[in-house]
Amino acid sequence: MIEHIAFGIIIDDLVFPDGQTQMGVLGGGGPQTAWGMAAALGSGEQVGLVAGVGDDLSDDMLASLAGITLDGLRQTKNPTPRAWQIHEHDGRRTQVWRTPPRNLGEQLAKNFDVLPENYRNAQNFHWGIHPGDADLNFAKALHAEGKRVSLEAFKGASQPLTESQRRELFSACDVFSAGCDEFMPLFDNLSEDEAVIQPQKSGLKTLMIRNGADGASVYDYLNQRLIHAPALPADVVDVTGAGNAFSGAFIARLAEDVAEALCHGLVTAAYMIEHMGIPPNFPDADDYQQRLDAARNSLNETSL
Repeated sequence: MIEHIAFGIIIDDLVFPDGQTQMGVLGGGGPQTAWGMAAALGSGEQVGLVAGVGDDLSDDMLASLAGITLDGLRQTKNPTPRAWQIHEHDGRRTQVWRTPPRNLGEQLAKNFDVLPENYRNAQNFHWGIHPGDADLNFAKALHAEGKRVSLEAFKGASQPLTESQRRELFSACDVFSAGCDEFMPLFDNLSEDEAVIQPQKSGLKTLMIRNGADGASVYDYLNQRLIHAPALPADVVDVTGAGNAFSGAFIARLAEDVAEALCHGLVTAAYMIEHMGIPPNFPDADDYQQRLDAARNSLNETSL
């Protein structure tokens, strides 16, 4: 049975700070999220991916998703969304669309109509948004049906959100995740300590803030605890998609415990950054367990 759903495919053409490029990499958040879900669960049997694609998406590009259910990929007359991903030395990343914007809506749609019948009873749904410019109707509808909704900020807001915009955003999901650089622009003239208590006022259950090499912090509002863990050691090759893999693993294991979900997020993010694009296989079970134990031993928990 499909329990965990990720959305969206973009073909990434990567440009690195030293001028090197890697063309035609499977990306867009959805594949990395689905891979993170499957890696954390030990199998892709319960994981489904939803996306509109064109005939330019080859079977070879999907090889890294073997074992994940791809019934939600629908072929349309439009090309698969494609974008430059330009990386800077300071960690900034700029996305520049190569696909005409008029073609994006159908391919990146998120609604009940794009869900295959065998996806309809899934419990966990995750996708990325641009805060301040996001259609939250589908998230609200899923939330109203008792589904667990996880939203991830793909970039910072162009301007601080109003209080009503923040309330709408945080009340539409159970989990909100973002890098610190994406989270803080949501607020105007607030310190980080002040900002992280705001989502709770709108009913959010869990806030996850990623800080790259410094690890991640999870605000478990239901149990009034803050859990932090450093990033796991990894041989960095390409950081694209690490946050997506983290978020996918986190939502897939969240029903067990917030701290355990955080540990799985750290492990899958470490695997993701050790590869150009998505790892070609799911992790070796023994190696995964060793990294998971290391993450568990690194947790630092305090009360909110």
